[in-house]
Amino acid sequence: MKDAPLAIGEHTFSSRLWVGTGKYSDPETGRQALEASGAEVVTVAVRRVNLDRDAEDSFFNTIDLNRYTLLPNTAGCYNVKDAIRTAMLAREVGMGSLLKLEVIGDPKTLYPDNQATLEAAEVLVKEGFTVLPYVSDDLITCMKLQDAGCAAVMPLGAPIGSGLGIRNPISIRLILEAMQVPVIVDAGVGTASDAALAMELGCDAVLMNTAIAGAKAPVLMAKAMRLAVEAGRAAYRAGRIPRKLYATASSPLTGLID
Repeated sequence: MKDAPLAIGEHTFSSRLWVGTGKYSDPETGRQALEASGAEVVTVAVRRVNLDRDAEDSFFNTIDLNRYTLLPNTAGCYNVKDAIRTAMLAREVGMGSLLKLEVIGDPKTLYPDNQATLEAAEVLVKEGFTVLPYVSDDLITCMKLQDAGCAAVMPLGAPIGSGLGIRNPISIRLILEAMQVPVIVDAGVGTASDAALAMELGCDAVLMNTAIAGAKAPVLMAKAMRLAVEAGRAAYRAGRIPRKLYATASSPLTGLID
């Protein structure tokens, strides 16, 4: 009955809920929500935090690095050059080589530029990064990223921060069938049922930020998301019954009393 840990490159994790650190009303709420989520992986936008370890508001003073694994991301990058530079900066300041790669193609939808993401991934894999690319839910792009040596793929469920949930479950299922590396849904989750659905489809993990930080009660939502991910994963492992057009009696049809 015990689930195997999630393996990403050299890392293994028990929790399959990954969370972000931004958009909280205050640091204490963020700390409590992170704890309630049970997450082991925490992503941070390298270009949006203070990386000076000596500064009072340094990001490194806000998180227990002995407890959480950092997943620096290249959010805010719109071309290959900036994404590679940001990744190098993250490793230089001690954030490690585990990397969420983002190369945005459109400022309105924040959809990723899949071609630029692939180009940046090919460079960063050769530079020794464990690359986890944020991409659209496109099967061919995910296959190319896997072939390029990425340790996982992170297709969006819906646009970043939209809360629309998994818009194209069939696309996610096709990606899952084709991948030999983990598939982590990233972006678009709005509530616990969205996270459960992603896991029921067979995704290996879910990454979210706004769904928790933007909730009316972020700490309570973090707990709900943890339970949803656990339930969805258990349901996937258990194996759902087939869908049928007509009813099937739930009690035996033999031995009935006339």
